[in-house]
Amino acid sequence: MLTTLRNSRFRRLLVSHVLALLGTGLATIALGFVAFDLAGDQSGSVLGTVLAIKMLCFMVVAPLAAAILVRLQPRTVMVGSDVLRAAVALGLPFVSNVWHVYALIVVLYIASAVFTPTFQATIPRVLPDDRDYGNALALSRLAYDVEALMSPVLTGILLLVIPTQHLFFGTAMGFAASALLIGSLVLPKVLPSESHDAPFMKRLTLGSRLLFATPALRGIFALQLALAGSGSFVMVQTVALVRGPLGADATAVALALGAMGAGSICGALSSPALVARLGTRRVLLAAGVLVSLPPFGVPLALSIDGASGLAVLAALWFVLGIGYAGVLTPVGQVIRATIPEPELPAVFAAQFSLAHGWWLLCYPLAGWLGALTSLGTAAVVLAGVSLVAALAASFIWRDMTRGHLVGDDDRMIEDARP
Repeated sequence: MLTTLRNSRFRRLLVSHVLALLGTGLATIALGFVAFDLAGDQSGSVLGTVLAIKMLCFMVVAPLAAAILVRLQPRTVMVGSDVLRAAVALGLPFVSNVWHVYALIVVLYIASAVFTPTFQATIPRVLPDDRDYGNALALSRLAYDVEALMSPVLTGILLLVIPTQHLFFGTAMGFAASALLIGSLVLPKVLPSESHDAPFMKRLTLGSRLLFATPALRGIFALQLALAGSGSFVMVQTVALVRGPLGADATAVALALGAMGAGSICGALSSPALVARLGTRRVLLAAGVLVSLPPFGVPLALSIDGASGLAVLAALWFVLGIGYAGVLTPVGQVIRATIPEPELPAVFAAQFSLAHGWWLLCYPLAGWLGALTSLGTAAVVLAGVSLVAALAASFIWRDMTRGHLVGDDDRMIEDARP
């Protein structure tokens, strides 16, 4: 896997990605402190609103940006996004009202919704070899997991020497460094295609039409619901599980979430070899089922007292993390195998947008079910949603007998183009 890092362009793209992720991680933690300073006991509602803004920006902006910026080169788009994010980060230490936070966060997440699909569509152009690209996807997935582990540690170290609000200056430095790295790269140019000259509404819907017209990608869309169902329960209710029925402290919450991160790292590391051996379809379907099963075990964890119950929960979240990365890591390979290169940005943007739509539905569902029923019931219901979604993907792919999701109906792809 590490041999892929010999490609200097990908190596520098990956480093820029890590720097931007660390900047985002610092900003997320610092926002919690700012929300508490501004809203006190109502800080939870502020952070909840920020999360909703994030999901809505990702859903709406990604396809819009793909349609509007279609004639710009990826390097220009990514550098511009990083510069805008750095500017927002520099403004956040000076906010004095909650609405200031909301306004700046909208701009920050708009820039992120532009950057991420563009970055995803650039990697397959930099790495034309499929094996190298699979390794790159695994390394990119690892970057997210490492950021989740490192951001709290880095925040703790920085807070020993600087005030809370100065964390945003670290965020700005991360985005600025990312912009400088990407700006120094010579990336493959995106050549104009017929879709670039299509009317705006056809450009806007191109990605979603290609996604739903391509059987392999319809299955991916279903698997994204499997991730959102189980994943939203973990994100929303782990604190309540650990601090409530399991009776543990905040450190145990971090350990439980860390177990999922560790599982995700293992899943990302093993994914390229499994895809090479078994094919993308088998790996994706197995991972989709695997991510669905752990929440079914939550009632068992709740029935066990003390540290043993926490250990069972951590083990469940570790397995869920493996399945989580097992779905996310090979997705880019499926998109590249089924979509012509000029349309990659539109499809990556559509996939990015629609996947966040599932999360926007599942986040409140996880919260409401836990409040109206019980944590065990909420876990089982969301696990059921995930399992049904994984089985739906299997049904969609029922006519694909080979392990790899290649050779889809080219006519269907052609019909989806403007």
